[in-house]
Amino acid sequence: MQLQDIKLAIIGLGYVGLPLAAEFGRKRPVTGFDINQQRINELKNGSDFTLEVTQEELAAAKYLTFTTNIDDLRACNCYIITVPTPIDDHKRPDLTPLVKASETIGKVLKKGDIVIYESTVYPGCTEEDCVPVLERVSGLEFNRDFYCGYSPERINPGDKEHRVTTIKKVTSGSTPEIADLVDSLYNEIITVGTHKAESIKVAEAAKVIENTQRDLNIALINELALIFNKMNIDTEAVLKAAGSKWNFLPFRPGLVGGHCIGVDPYYLTHKAQAIGYHPEIILAGRRLNDSMGAYVVAQLVKAMTKKRLQVDGAKVLVMGLTFKENCPDLRNTRVVDIVTELKDYNCMVDVYDPWLSSEEAQHEYSITPIEAPESGNYDAIILAVAHRQFKDMGASSIRALGKPNAVLYDLKYVLNPQESDLRL
Repeated sequence: MQLQDIKLAIIGLGYVGLPLAAEFGRKRPVTGFDINQQRINELKNGSDFTLEVTQEELAAAKYLTFTTNIDDLRACNCYIITVPTPIDDHKRPDLTPLVKASETIGKVLKKGDIVIYESTVYPGCTEEDCVPVLERVSGLEFNRDFYCGYSPERINPGDKEHRVTTIKKVTSGSTPEIADLVDSLYNEIITVGTHKAESIKVAEAAKVIENTQRDLNIALINELALIFNKMNIDTEAVLKAAGSKWNFLPFRPGLVGGHCIGVDPYYLTHKAQAIGYHPEIILAGRRLNDSMGAYVVAQLVKAMTKKRLQVDGAKVLVMGLTFKENCPDLRNTRVVDIVTELKDYNCMVDVYDPWLSSEEAQHEYSITPIEAPESGNYDAIILAVAHRQFKDMGASSIRALGKPNAVLYDLKYVLNPQESDLRL
């Protein structure tokens, strides 16, 4: 197959798949496939609830079509799979979406076709877990009848500077010739270039350690915050001082959620344990980061007790539910841990977030956000996400939402140190 012969399909039109489909759709015919009919209807009407692609950008993708019909994929010969790879309740990789997507492609796979995976996985997953599904459903043989590639996604939700075209892309293929072709394909849209990995396993491993490294760095800073809080030292002040050295990394403490950093390390540790190695440092970092929600609530309860505020039955406002600022992404948000912990103390919790979809919050976490908080109504306020709307409010407006003696906990350093009662 030559580059000009590729007839492209993108499978899964979420935070990763849609920006990719829109960029390719400017250059060549692309079939965007998703199993969610409502999602397809919205995209056909030029609306993207993830806010990653604007109406104008969708209109500019003049060669992009949307469908839920598997038969529309039969005319394609190159499939890029961009479905989620979450973890289950026991912190184990959940490959269900990946397997189902592979089964779907297996039904339309033909001789000479290429299947490229972008979903985050552990090293070996593409060839050991996905390829057998493709072979079983299609009846074809890997690297004789069809081929695979792996090019891990590096989407940063809500980031308007680092977009799919301006983030260097790692590519790989199951043969040297396919690796070259996959690399050439992505170079059609990636303006900053690509890095062609030596193998699919190398590309898979590179992706999973990118976020494992960040997770461990944040775990270190979280642990430092716990230590400094016990010593009554302002963590942000310490980090600013240390940051005056040229090679000090600018990480900050906080909740670690989202579709990557809070998930990817478990894919690597799962594979490590499967081959007989028990990872110590990675899992220690995960345990610490996963415990931060409980720590935040424990600190809040202590502060309320010191102010002689009754915790049982207290009204608490949690400002922000998305996993990061200025985007509607709720995937694996750890603000939920704070809400759950507060309810264990029998607090009455209101969640306010101007960015999220109430329906999605209810569906994902059984949380119904309020439309707007009432002034003078709360015994405690937790500023959990640094949305620009909250920054624009300022300390006095946020304070006004609470009762005169309310505790204000600023998790994200949105306010000046003296404007809040607690900071991480």
